[in-house]
Amino acid sequence: MQKIGAISKSPNRYQQLSTIAFAICVSVRYGIIDYGAKIIKKSGRRPEVWRYGRFIHETSKKSVYVNGNMRIFPNFAVYNVYRAGRKRGTNKSNYLHKNKLRNMARIITFGEIMLRLATPGHLRFSQTHEFEATFGGGEANVAVSLANYGNDAQFVTALPGNDIAKTCLAELRGLGVGVEFCIESGDRIGIYYIEKGAVARPSKVIYDRAHSSIAEIKPGMIDWDKVFGNADWFHWTGITPAISQSCADVCLEAVQAANRHGVKVSCDLNYRKNLWKYGKTASEIMPALVAGCDVIIGNEEDAEKVFGIKPDGFNAEDGVIETAKFQFVAKSLMERFPKASKVAITLRGSINADHNTWGAVLYDGKTLFSSRRYDITHIVDRVGGGDSFGGGLIHGLLSYNDDQKALDFAVAASCLKHTIEGDYNRVTANEVETLMNGNGSGRVSR
Repeated sequence: MQKIGAISKSPNRYQQLSTIAFAICVSVRYGIIDYGAKIIKKSGRRPEVWRYGRFIHETSKKSVYVNGNMRIFPNFAVYNVYRAGRKRGTNKSNYLHKNKLRNMARIITFGEIMLRLATPGHLRFSQTHEFEATFGGGEANVAVSLANYGNDAQFVTALPGNDIAKTCLAELRGLGVGVEFCIESGDRIGIYYIEKGAVARPSKVIYDRAHSSIAEIKPGMIDWDKVFGNADWFHWTGITPAISQSCADVCLEAVQAANRHGVKVSCDLNYRKNLWKYGKTASEIMPALVAGCDVIIGNEEDAEKVFGIKPDGFNAEDGVIETAKFQFVAKSLMERFPKASKVAITLRGSINADHNTWGAVLYDGKTLFSSRRYDITHIVDRVGGGDSFGGGLIHGLLSYNDDQKALDFAVAASCLKHTIEGDYNRVTANEVETLMNGNGSGRVSR
């Protein structure tokens, strides 16, 4: 038995039972009970007790991290969470080997999280007298998805020290996302207002994020070498460098640090015409950032709007998508950015605000993989659909040794997001795999 903290001998039966009971209470309190826990020892890392991404992490003999927050527990509790999780008679080495790094990657995301103020139902701004307040933002949405799938997801941002920001961080912690690298600076959290469209009326978003904390972030404020010390993957989106020049500079600082540490980097081009307002265009800023990426993600129009790369004869508004046309786009992006080993393009056919078709392609430099096409006829909320694809793709690439399965997982995850209110994709890996494997009946699960 590998020792955790000050443990030096096996406890007696009474200690085992009492400690298991204590561990269960701790697990229920902090939302970490689900299936068997595992202790992983990876080169360069401390021992960790994992439970589908919600973990207890030893930092000293007396303190541990739970979902990124320091808590004080007796060390024997950490030890016995492992004992409780392993079935009697199971060989420890086999148990660890079979579960090795299945969902254990540490992924860092960096960007802005905002207060989301939405009109109830499908009311217009001019009709409503109240807003539904939640939180959301591209990279935070990806982190939530990854945490749901059992990964160690860490979100990095800058927020003010007020109660709204603290509530935001508390929500992320509750969703299993680590926030230990977030910094406190500036005076305000960004806001976005949304009214959801219906049928022929499109949704409308209004941003109020000028002078937000992250808009005024400066290079050197985040210790990226510390952030990437144990990281496996870094994800950013084109929204972040669109906020301000200083934000673009910090994003480049992060990409370069990730490259130095050998961390795989992905980006979602995520072009937003209403954001590039500080005197620079996406085509001026994005090339230096994308040059450091291993995986490039975009929708059917991003490559054209950022880099001028467009498939012949494509029109997103007619609802018809010919996937083969996008091999040219993916190949062109890989030729321009040779570090990239994969390019994924989401393909949305917009029939109306409530009815879209949805799919994607993934190109690895040789083969163009195409996903199943989903017909989404009653959209609940499409905001965050691209982010849910990004989170699903990262998880799929880390979990499957099969690009087709990784793509199918990402598209199924994003399809499910269209059925969920709010920015976050609140689904589990099992739910995604159920749809991915062909069960989309929507029958009650009992």
